[in-house]
Amino acid sequence: MIRNGRRKIALTAVAGASVLALGLTACGAGGSEGSAGDGDRALRVWAGSQTPITANYNPFAPTVLHGALGPIYEPLFFFNKTADSEPVGLIGDSYEYNDDGTVITIAIKPDLMWSDGEPLTAADVAFSFTYEANNPEGNGLVSAEATDDTTVVLTYTSAQYTTEFQRLGSTYILPEHIWADVTDFANFANEDPVGSGAYVVDKTTSESYTLVANENFRDADELGVKKVQYIAVDNNQTAQDLLAAGKLDWTGMFIPNPDDVTANGAIDWINTPQDPTVLYTCSNAELGCTGPQTDVAVRQALNVAIDRAAIKDKAFVGLTGDISPTFALLPRDEKWVADAADEVSPQEADASAAGDILEAAGYTKDGDFYAKDGTPLELSLISVDGWTDYNDAAKLIAEQAEAAGIKITASTVQWQEFSDARQGGDFQLIVGGVVGTSVADPFQIYRDWFGGTTVESTAPVGSEVPAGRWNFSRYSNPVVDQAIQSAISTDDEAEKKALYGTIQTEIVRDLPYIPLVINATQTFYNTKDFTGWPTEDDLYAFPPSWGAIAAGYVLTHLEPVE
Repeated sequence: MIRNGRRKIALTAVAGASVLALGLTACGAGGSEGSAGDGDRALRVWAGSQTPITANYNPFAPTVLHGALGPIYEPLFFFNKTADSEPVGLIGDSYEYNDDGTVITIAIKPDLMWSDGEPLTAADVAFSFTYEANNPEGNGLVSAEATDDTTVVLTYTSAQYTTEFQRLGSTYILPEHIWADVTDFANFANEDPVGSGAYVVDKTTSESYTLVANENFRDADELGVKKVQYIAVDNNQTAQDLLAAGKLDWTGMFIPNPDDVTANGAIDWINTPQDPTVLYTCSNAELGCTGPQTDVAVRQALNVAIDRAAIKDKAFVGLTGDISPTFALLPRDEKWVADAADEVSPQEADASAAGDILEAAGYTKDGDFYAKDGTPLELSLISVDGWTDYNDAAKLIAEQAEAAGIKITASTVQWQEFSDARQGGDFQLIVGGVVGTSVADPFQIYRDWFGGTTVESTAPVGSEVPAGRWNFSRYSNPVVDQAIQSAISTDDEAEKKALYGTIQTEIVRDLPYIPLVINATQTFYNTKDFTGWPTEDDLYAFPPSWGAIAAGYVLTHLEPVE
């Protein structure tokens, strides 16, 4: 999202346990014990928690409970990742850049309060931006100063136009009177959180946690849903059964046959594909990767050997979207695709073209498969055990590669083994996901997933990828890194598109992540008892229950059906 340095941005104000063990407020299809309209009915949510739940409401902890991120703690502004639209003011009211983009002046809303009744002022905002967890090394922040109770001035070493979401849309604002004394933020459980959002913690057990309306919330009088119960479920099938039985109101999960849960007349669903599914390749021999996939010709051959249409139909039951090798999300980001020829990855397999690429690189057929210098072209491909859509995709890729003379052995591993492999670089190919961008701009993916060692987005094999960055492929290209650095500081759309074009040329050729599909993101919600959900006609927010920040924004839009 491009900003004019002199333009002030005014923003819109916005108002495995069993069913019995979960302790759910009974509802059922008939609403027998408490209907949505009686004011006491909890909205029941599954956002991925499994048993036992441990109370942790620290927004910086890896084990933070989902209800902390948006419903309790908020950034200054809400950015809708499903559309190219203006951000919406939460704590913040407006912001503007100076002429060179190095200074951001933010006005926050007046008369705000924390959930414990203490005033929320610009001093809290300034504190939050300088707090260590929000201000890692290399962030570029020079100073954060509260010039009065409602004005904060942020000064950076370089222009920050392209990092706008990172600064203003994902920096959680903290109460200074609580967090000033928290020096070990990584291990702070924060069991009784004080936030600015619409909800506060009422009760936490091993099986669920309940949030209730924050009476000091800025729009407390307009809040329709007064109680939200987040439950623990140990597997997708249990969650699906709860949806079908009318015991669950909101979740995001993959269900191949949605009719199984919508037949009760209460549940509706929406699919909003956002996140790329790819083949991770440990691509960079200079950083320690080993195996045939370090040869760009092998990656290019695999790219054209894959039948994405078959994968979409057979592994993902037709729910995924077509992916762009530029990693721009289409159609949202189509203006950032520099070359129309790179708009969409090939959908049908071309085994002949794969063979041509390999033979031009010195590979020859040895029986059914290619080899080079006497070494067979054999690759291992892993996916996480139980991720049936990804497991099915891996099997299909192995079959499709075989038709092109490339031998792939697909197997499944437990989550921890998968996580350790990609963090340490001990793999050849992985079916995995890429986190989609939170604004209509592919910059986050370029920096976090394709940035190399000079922008601190990757590390040599054997070392973990830097926190907050995701370049598991160990890709490191100085041309890409320079373009990323230059893109941070420009608010000229033409200049940025040219820089993105440079990045796209490199990554489309090098393919450190081989694009597969834009993965399905299904959200299921109860439209019988609650209104105000995001719909295809009004997709005001990313709809799944596990969405950080967006989930809190959705909750403020919901109303019980009277």
